[in-house]
Amino acid sequence: MNITVTLANQTFRLITDQSVSLAIPLQFTGKQPNHFGVNNAKSEVVRAGDFIGDTKQGGSCNVSTITLTPHCNGTHTESISHIVDPLVAVGNLAVDLLPATVISVRPESGEQSPDSYTPALQANDRVISKHCLVAELSSIEPDMVKALVIRTLPNPKEKQFQQYGSEPDQIEPPFFTHQAIQYLVDKGVDHLLVDIPSIDKMYDEGKLSNHHYFWNVEQLSHQLNDKTARHKTITEMIYVPDNVIDGHYLLSLNIAHFHLDAAPSRPVLYPLESVEHLDTDYY
Repeated sequence: MNITVTLANQTFRLITDQSVSLAIPLQFTGKQPNHFGVNNAKSEVVRAGDFIGDTKQGGSCNVSTITLTPHCNGTHTESISHIVDPLVAVGNLAVDLLPATVISVRPESGEQSPDSYTPALQANDRVISKHCLVAELSSIEPDMVKALVIRTLPNPKEKQFQQYGSEPDQIEPPFFTHQAIQYLVDKGVDHLLVDIPSIDKMYDEGKLSNHHYFWNVEQLSHQLNDKTARHKTITEMIYVPDNVIDGHYLLSLNIAHFHLDAAPSRPVLYPLESVEHLDTDYY
């Protein structure tokens, strides 16, 4: 299938046979990522009268009931309703292919960062600062970052099963500074995808201040206003494999059509190749 697209006055070929899923596979009987120590996602056999939804137990077919917390049990996309009272259904958002850019950043010490956060940064905090982002994005056209995929370094495969928390065998994940989020807003990022469980600090006194900055909701408010960015989404707990190089892609978010503030999603990247790198016989 030969498809060409024009983005930011550049023409690219869409490489349809090299797509990459950024979703963490959710294993109901195996290791799972977890945020805030919520119950693991689980799958249970449906039983109704004489019916049993398990062919191994004599049932005619397999039927399961799934229980999960989208925000904490794996890859998910959230709408502005994560922080406001009115419902903006996440399943209605980002249904089209999106120009996307993948970047890799190495979080820095909160003690070393000149940026700020609420509550104040601590020495043991690890942050994605404005400096980290400017280094990767300053030369990229805004049209190419309508969706932005951020891979944090290091990038071990174990990240797909990470238990995030404050217990000795768990870790508190990195998060963004306020200046970093404002830079992304000014850059025109509408759909932010990250491999951490939240763009805010795990224990932030419940402020979720970065979420408010990203969606332009007044701090501590749970109401929409004329300037809120209702169309924007945040996708968290993705995993970007090492073989996905930094650069430009088309993205399909593939959000489950739930009328909720958050839903499981399966972001898929389609590589783009500049036509100037193609063989002239292509046309």
